[in-house]
Amino acid sequence: MTDQMVSRRTFVGAGAALAAAGALAGCNNDAQAPAGSAGSAPAASTDGDAVELQVFAANSLEKAMPEVQALYTEQTGTTFADTQFRGSGDLVEQMTAGAQVDVLITASAGTMDDAEEGELVDPDTRVDMFVNDLVIVAATDSDIQINSLEDVAAVEGQIAIGEPGAVPAGKYANQSLASVGLYSDESGENGTYDASIADRVNAAQSVGNAAQYVSTGECSIGFVYTSDVYRYDGLKVVYTVPAEAHSAIVYPGAVASTSENPDVAQDFITFCMENSDALAIWSQYGFELSE
Repeated sequence: MTDQMVSRRTFVGAGAALAAAGALAGCNNDAQAPAGSAGSAPAASTDGDAVELQVFAANSLEKAMPEVQALYTEQTGTTFADTQFRGSGDLVEQMTAGAQVDVLITASAGTMDDAEEGELVDPDTRVDMFVNDLVIVAATDSDIQINSLEDVAAVEGQIAIGEPGAVPAGKYANQSLASVGLYSDESGENGTYDASIADRVNAAQSVGNAAQYVSTGECSIGFVYTSDVYRYDGLKVVYTVPAEAHSAIVYPGAVASTSENPDVAQDFITFCMENSDALAIWSQYGFELSE
């Protein structure tokens, strides 16, 4: 990984302090402590049955989330159905179509806004969980050097960018390209690419796909999150996109309106943000706690 990659802020200590600070707001009437607190009891449904949560999570969480879920299961006994890791827009579409979900975590405020407007989540439970950085990656053996966004036009080969309608990372990438005249719409959607790159953009259905296109050599560079470098072998960061070039990259989480165990779903979201061991996992994969 190059020294151009932005350094990750360590938030494990802060998370541990949060975990010790107090009880979880919104727990059920049994007043159980959050799963990350000392002496906590296992989270359970109101009727005492074992709980299985269905989580819909942004594709970039695919590596870290299972480890956090395993930790939660170990501490509480709550298990998880087959977690769906897809582009945030796709997740919202599935929920609109009637998918049964307990927790939704997206990779943009806009997609969570869509879920909230569609009454798919409980707005009172919505919280910004994590932030991330947008980076340009190349294969580890590549000699590509990028010192500015304008340099993207001079790169030979294909450029992996997520489909902006379904992949927030693609929207952020397009916003960044628009800031230097390589994309026509500052919003990052519904625009066109400059002629210098238009025939070389390879649209990906998830940010993970964009990373894979680069790691397998199908594309020379790709726009992904910092966390994706930890998910796939054979990648290195060649440029960290300035934060001011795109909308803030934030991961909101919320309890789904269809959840049959909303208290446990809320407890899991809090566990993700407050349990010190969980925070260590998120940090390991490049995620930072939202301030």
